[in-house]
Amino acid sequence: MSRARVLVVDDEQDIRDLLGVALARMELEAVPAETVDQARRLLGQQSFRLCLTDMRLPDGNGIQLVETIQQHYPGLPVAVITAYGNAQAAVDSLKAGAFDFVSKPLQLEDLRRLVDDALKLPGAGIPEVDGDGDRLIGDAPAMQQLRALISRVARSQAPLHISGESGTGKERVARLVHQRSARKDGPFVPVNCGAIPSELMESELFGHIKGAFTGALQDNEGLFRAAEGGTLFLDEVAELPLPMQVKLLRAIQERVVRPVGARDEQPVNVRIISATNLDLAQCVSEGRFRQDLYYRLNVVGVRTPALRQHPEDIPQLADYILEQIARQHHCSEVPLLTEGALRRLVAHPFPGNVRELENILERAVTLCEGSTISEQALQLQAVDPAAALASPSASPAPAATPSPAVQPTTNHEATDGGSLESRLQNVERQAIIEALEATRWNRTRAAEKLGLSFRQLRYKIRKLGIE
Repeated sequence: MSRARVLVVDDEQDIRDLLGVALARMELEAVPAETVDQARRLLGQQSFRLCLTDMRLPDGNGIQLVETIQQHYPGLPVAVITAYGNAQAAVDSLKAGAFDFVSKPLQLEDLRRLVDDALKLPGAGIPEVDGDGDRLIGDAPAMQQLRALISRVARSQAPLHISGESGTGKERVARLVHQRSARKDGPFVPVNCGAIPSELMESELFGHIKGAFTGALQDNEGLFRAAEGGTLFLDEVAELPLPMQVKLLRAIQERVVRPVGARDEQPVNVRIISATNLDLAQCVSEGRFRQDLYYRLNVVGVRTPALRQHPEDIPQLADYILEQIARQHHCSEVPLLTEGALRRLVAHPFPGNVRELENILERAVTLCEGSTISEQALQLQAVDPAAALASPSASPAPAATPSPAVQPTTNHEATDGGSLESRLQNVERQAIIEALEATRWNRTRAAEKLGLSFRQLRYKIRKLGIE
């Protein structure tokens, strides 16, 4: 069986030979190239599992090759060989789409780690991660763009920064990136930087040795070492005190940590994902966050959308959350929202985003009678449309239709087939029945025909008594 090929691009014969021997020991075949042009020709002639390229080449640089591979061979991971200590070159290569970088002089253990991680990457077109509890619910354009971005950034080892309002699922996004990455078999270690006392921060992150300080009764490996081979998620990273930011910067740049009380530094192999609901750039301008650390953490950026920016996903999100609540509380059936309750939710601005929606539904399930959640059970304050749209980041939510309880009824409506609500339900029931009959009662196809999700159609069938 032929060995997997690695394209090695470097104008120095000694480096090409060294990499060739090292890769052969890993049962890989090194295919050498001296220039960007030669590498491009080889890419068009052969298939490769990995590309290693020097930064400085006779006819260009490694970043140009990274861009070519990103455009024409997006499934091929490429790592850049940079001069020792040239942190800016490493950052530039990662921003261009490089999988990772390795510094000269080459250390064989670093090279083996990089190659192992690259070969673990899944191929292009792999299915969406859909594990319970770590899904992204919603079909709005904002959510589709977020899923696509997760797929792209998961193929890199670059530090990732997730910004977004509180309750928008930043940790869930971080977990999905980890699950789709080459590090998926390693640990995912989350830490809330705002919850650790400043005097314990260094010990918690980097560890300590026994006797390093009063109360250090045994060695502690620290969170960096606990995340070895995986992902360290630094939530609320803006809460880090300035002295700790300096030490974190060195750990990220040099990939080493020094436990409190230890003499020697220890190498670490982790991917850093950070998150905050604050504007880090503003924190930098105010002197509360180091600019150099900001640029190291924000190599790749992702923003989670606020719920008011995709209100069309609220019915699907509510359905999913209610299923989870029913499972946790061992309910015999999943509670259903009335049409009025659903309209009320869609019209709500949700300053607390998905977390607020979860809390509202948890409370409503407790208060509702039977398995139907009414508008009253939601216990929402009246929405002021002007206030809801006052926020510069808010996008207009669909206007709420008045609840049947307060909807005026004219004499014409009363004498012409009942209330407007019942007439609308009759029209809706007829449309659903016609779609079901046209598809031979195939609910999936009927939902597509009506422009609904399967869950929305199931909800309406049960509510309208069509079954």
